[in-house]
Amino acid sequence: MRFDRAWLGLAVLMLPTLLVAMDMTALLLALPQLSADLGADGVEQLWISDSYGFMVAGMVITMGTLGDRIGRRRLLMIGAAAFAVLSVVAAFAVNPLMLIVVRALLGIAGATLAPSTLALITNMFRDARQRGQAVAVWAACQFTGGALGPVLAGVLLQHFWWGSVFLVAVPAMAALLIAGPVLLPEFRDERAGRLDPLSVGLSLAAVLSTVYGIKRLALDGVSAVPVVAVLAGAAVGVVFVRRQLRLDEPLLDFRLMRNGPFTAVIVGLVCAGVAMAGTGLLVTQYLQNVLDYSPATSALLFAPMGLGVAAGTMASPALARRVKQTTAIVGGLAVSTLGGLLLAVVDDGPGALPLVMTGITVLALGTGPLFALGTGLVIGSVPPERAGSAASMSETANYLGGSLGFALLGVLATAVYRDHAAGTSDSLASAVTAAENLPADQSEPLLHTAREAFTSSLHVTGLVAATLFAALAILVACAMRPLPTAPEAPTPTDYEEARL
Repeated sequence: MRFDRAWLGLAVLMLPTLLVAMDMTALLLALPQLSADLGADGVEQLWISDSYGFMVAGMVITMGTLGDRIGRRRLLMIGAAAFAVLSVVAAFAVNPLMLIVVRALLGIAGATLAPSTLALITNMFRDARQRGQAVAVWAACQFTGGALGPVLAGVLLQHFWWGSVFLVAVPAMAALLIAGPVLLPEFRDERAGRLDPLSVGLSLAAVLSTVYGIKRLALDGVSAVPVVAVLAGAAVGVVFVRRQLRLDEPLLDFRLMRNGPFTAVIVGLVCAGVAMAGTGLLVTQYLQNVLDYSPATSALLFAPMGLGVAAGTMASPALARRVKQTTAIVGGLAVSTLGGLLLAVVDDGPGALPLVMTGITVLALGTGPLFALGTGLVIGSVPPERAGSAASMSETANYLGGSLGFALLGVLATAVYRDHAAGTSDSLASAVTAAENLPADQSEPLLHTAREAFTSSLHVTGLVAATLFAALAILVACAMRPLPTAPEAPTPTDYEEARL
């Protein structure tokens, strides 16, 4: 593939990468409007918002390996066509059940797209420097899409009905279907065996049970059902891992975890996802309920977090040409630590907005080298024919980290809030709702106490994020042997030549 054609192909691959990530969060602002139109109750609203992410997380392992077997471009085209059709159906859903089912099917289609795009990059860019730049572009789209989803939704909802949030995907997928067969190469592992149905079922059960339990813990606190779900998911996960270690052609090759740098990156992706999701959850609520901005304005003010990730990932290849990759990743994590510490000193005074925006931008900026260089290391650790499986492991780490962040840091923030609120309210949202029905002499003290309590929650979350990033910096420095600067990096190796 010539240089120009490869980069045009990368531009085509960015369309599904960006849209799959954006679809995770774009529905948040549209949910009240569509719930009113469809008559969705509280439980149905949760399933409308969560069914997509559940299925992406549950199916990405299978789809990454399936692409290695049937062809990555073929799977990408199938997923894009399904995503476009299902987006139209979702936009014109007539009841909550229909939308829940369609969103789940959209999740399955989305799961075909993410690992296929990353795996195809390994085939399109054989030069190490170009591959590093391409992975950085991919990572920028992957990790900023979620942050930009609410911004796009806010703009669309000002002018159109809630279905427009789904329809925006149709022209992008149409462009992929037209240009993909021309610009993208086909690649599959000719020696791959058949998929193991039991492994597929075990991976789906493990991920879905775990993610479901974590999300319910975040929403409802500790109770029997989510705890059992998490424990069951963990138990099934152990069975899944043991089976993969026994198979000659595993669905997910856990033998890669014997590689210290590979393991450090995977752990880093999970923990960075925890920190970013947790801080994002707290900051968006802080902007709305403490600083009193509207949801649409809050989404715009939150955009610097996505832009920070984009800037960090795009700058990473150039940085890696000047310093060792390990140094770049560790230095980035140190920057993210500083971002977490900035959030730990935010108050509700006049300087709060600049400080919180600086904090989330610095925190996100520092993750760029981990996301770009670390992801490149993951897919470069395997032969090209196994890149889909490695990409699915990276994607699973991202989704699991995000789910854990919402749950664990959400539960921690709730506990800190209730301790500081001293029984006046269970949450900031309930305090704001109650204050609307009280006279001024009662509502103002209630809101003041609630906002101070929530600010304390943000402080603790910032400290936890800073601690996670600092610990990751130490882990990466210890686990990753000194890697060379980018031009001499030992990958996108031509494995066929290496065997000769």
